Amino acid sequence: MQRFGHGDAHTDSDHKLVVVMVGLPARGKSYIVKKLKRYLSWLGFQTKIFNVGDRRRLAGSIDEYEQPSSRGEANVQAKAHSESEYGGSCPGCERSAPESHISANNGMQTPSSSAPCNRCSTRHSSSFFDPDNKQAKQIREQVAMDVFEDLLRWLQAGGQIAIHDATNSTIERRGALISRLQSEADVNLLFVESICTDKDIISRNVKLKTQSPDYVGIDPAVAEADFRARLRNYERAYSTIGVAEEKLDVQYCKIIDVGKKVIAYNIQGFLESQVVFYLMNMNLEPRVIYVTRHGESEDNAVGRIGGDSSLSPNGQKYAKALARFIDRRRLEFADEVAEHNRKLAQFMSSGSGSASEPEEGTARYGSSTATPPVSAPALPQRKNAHTSFEVWTSMLKRTMETAECFDSSRYRIKNVRSLNEIYAGKCEGMTYEEIAKEYPEEFEARQLDKFYYRYPGIGGESYADVVLRLQQVIVELERIRHSVLLVTHRAMARTLLSYFMDIPTTHMPDMELPLGYVYACEPRPFGNFLRVWRYVPDLDDFEEVDASSALKIRYPKILMPDRAATPPLPSPAETACSAKHG
Repeated sequence: MQRFGHGDAHTDSDHKLVVVMVGLPARGKSYIVKKLKRYLSWLGFQTKIFNVGDRRRLAGSIDEYEQPSSRGEANVQAKAHSESEYGGSCPGCERSAPESHISANNGMQTPSSSAPCNRCSTRHSSSFFDPDNKQAKQIREQVAMDVFEDLLRWLQAGGQIAIHDATNSTIERRGALISRLQSEADVNLLFVESICTDKDIISRNVKLKTQSPDYVGIDPAVAEADFRARLRNYERAYSTIGVAEEKLDVQYCKIIDVGKKVIAYNIQGFLESQVVFYLMNMNLEPRVIYVTRHGESEDNAVGRIGGDSSLSPNGQKYAKALARFIDRRRLEFADEVAEHNRKLAQFMSSGSGSASEPEEGTARYGSSTATPPVSAPALPQRKNAHTSFEVWTSMLKRTMETAECFDSSRYRIKNVRSLNEIYAGKCEGMTYEEIAKEYPEEFEARQLDKFYYRYPGIGGESYADVVLRLQQVIVELERIRHSVLLVTHRAMARTLLSYFMDIPTTHMPDMELPLGYVYACEPRPFGNFLRVWRYVPDLDDFEEVDASSALKIRYPKILMPDRAATPPLPSPAETACSAKHG
């Protein structure tokens, strides 16, 4: 059994990377950070985000703030966990919804009708971000450095890629981070600056910022005015990355208007090149990535894995129904985009900012209620969302035959070798019962570690190998600006969905993805929204099912003999599932 890791998949294995974000608020930094973390984790790198804003909200005043070393790291983590339990919002304040005001004396927001809770009392108004406010500046700089120290400790403990999520908008701050890192051996630094020149996107992001933890319980109009004042304070002190950093020979990348323009400087390392290449392929166009397994094959009918058999009669029936379903979904999605644009216009024109955010009705992954996102680029308006559509298949007959019912004048069909099923080596064409009987040691080894296990024989693959094979497919799916249907195989579907829904690789090989299901991942500003449809043979049509419970994990009996299939653990990414039940 062979392992996958830096030793056989990556270079620069002894080096670690710190990605330091740079940019004004409401420029999409957190959006970029979450996508980047999801991609790097999927590739197998130990990656973690360290958000300075979360720590800053724990700092009350210059007298109250203490460095983590003096108050205990566990206390900080406990408070941060308490905050994250509610997704950054305070249920008590939301229930009472008191009228609020912002005090200009100490830069702290307090509800006027009742005493604030501990978390509310640590929120900061625009005056806290005034570059002339020396006490507040001292807190902000200390918090940023404290978080950086946490980041370095995590790397020293075995982490590989750490992301410092903050504005880091001054030469002084960036210089301090560079100086601190010079004493760390084998830790590289990459600045990533997010710049947005589109005033419409900035305005939408500002509207979304009124729903951030800083403004819980505050009138949206008051919150927007305060946040715009905060922006002006940041703009007074902001310096883009440039000559000062170039003199220090640092690496940096500027992402302008969510990838429309990318500037890369002095990029040298392997990890850095992976980051920059991925960031060059982002876009915000409304689209859907559909993933389905091929129709039932002749080998499926008898339980054989691998091979290159044709579709069974049931599989042929599924292929026809799939083409009809996608025809219908293209039109429905165009209507959904039009409705989104209408809600977006309503949201932007609301004077108080209290109108429903345009993505209403979506639920956070593993949740039954919607939580409006913040700090993400808003979706642009788009016309004719249904005009372009591609269908990608593997090079195996059962997927190509599944796509034969699509009208080639309306769909562009591509056959992609990277989408071929995981190759089972000597076990190709066998049933699992035959493998257990003929290769019992191999069968047990695979049950113990399905992600890293590599099938025996020439060309045998592991799920880790599949991740590397699909890397270019993922980047291409991030780049394209229209919808696509991927007709592929079980291992491929598992690997693709684990990326889009940020499901850990430890769960990936045990995801239950039966034949006859279509998984629709819609990229949105806060992450990816999942909907699921199931083919019903008696109806010869598809019905939508509850997506939040559709991605189940069935652990091998050798590991957990008494455990039934369960939904995967809640994803750390801002992914979401539809709550519709079929």
